[in-house]
Amino acid sequence: MSNLIENGSYVLIFLDSKRNWIRKVIEGETFHSNKGQIQYDDLIGAPYGRVVKSHSGILFQVHKPSLTDIQTSMGKNARISTNIIYPKDAGTILIEGSIGAGSEVVEAGTGSGALTLVLANSVGSIGKVYTYENRDDMYQAAKKTLEKYTSAENITMHKKDILEGIEEKDVDAVVLDLATPWEVVEHAFVALKPSHHFVSYSPTINQVIRTHEALQMQGQWGMIKTLEVLQREIRVKPNATRPKTWMVAHTGYLTFARKLCEGYS
Repeated sequence: MSNLIENGSYVLIFLDSKRNWIRKVIEGETFHSNKGQIQYDDLIGAPYGRVVKSHSGILFQVHKPSLTDIQTSMGKNARISTNIIYPKDAGTILIEGSIGAGSEVVEAGTGSGALTLVLANSVGSIGKVYTYENRDDMYQAAKKTLEKYTSAENITMHKKDILEGIEEKDVDAVVLDLATPWEVVEHAFVALKPSHHFVSYSPTINQVIRTHEALQMQGQWGMIKTLEVLQREIRVKPNATRPKTWMVAHTGYLTFARKLCEGYS
């Protein structure tokens, strides 16, 4: 992958943690902000990581957008009422769910597509993500977003309620961001390979309790646990280093379980 900015590339134009933008570089057009303008022609052919000066003399950094940058941008610019899964939770889902290159993952619901993008990046070109979304407006918005930031060749989108069943079998993980994940426990069991991972993201503890009850009632799941991930950035300044007063605290609870084989020896 080229480390040079090309016509049509997406870039992160960064001033500070609160003022940054993901923009598509288009020949002949201009980036506008209250701190000045930048001509995209001045970026084309330059390496990512370049520092550029706006017409008003303000210095901006220009980077290749990371998944965190893209997820954050998706959350800020969402036109449909849906919460993104934050990077702190997405990272834990990948590690705890053993999701990596070559994995086949079922996801529901697609929502904004933020987690779908992370999953697709993790499984790579030899893996596959099958994502289910029942709402047409969310399905169409996510489809547009995913095509914007990825080739989407390893993503199959189903406009379907996953409560009707999972089409795929022998998958490595089932990842849920649904209001009623407990209703998918049996479908997930059928779809998963033995010893592989059920993952559920839920904003409220009541959802977690009902999901645990469903998993335990089935008697087909082991290693059931729920985590909450907190993230706090440190403000580093000479003689004044301390935690920032704002932090990403509660976003959701992550419930994990492993599929058991039938019988015992």
